[in-house]
Amino acid sequence: MSSGKVVLGLLAGIASGAIAGLLFAPAKGSDTRKKITKKSKNYEKKLKKKFSKNMDMANKKFDKLKSEVSDFVEKKIPKAEVDKK
Repeated sequence: MSSGKVVLGLLAGIASGAIAGLLFAPAKGSDTRKKITKKSKNYEKKLKKKFSKNMDMANKKFDKLKSEVSDFVEKKIPKAEVDKK
């Protein structure tokens, strides 16, 4: 069995469980919708924070790599060759 089928089956099981839970929930529909909205906003904030943090880290690594490549080029390629190009 391929891992794609396993993941798809797992996602289908999670989705069907969530739907069944919502249908048979003891709370009123309006209360449930409010809870879902609140949770989704919390997840959205967390995802934005993680994304921002990861982008900052990626930008720092990119700048460091760019600096290292520039330093390497300056040391290894004589200035006369760079001027010719």
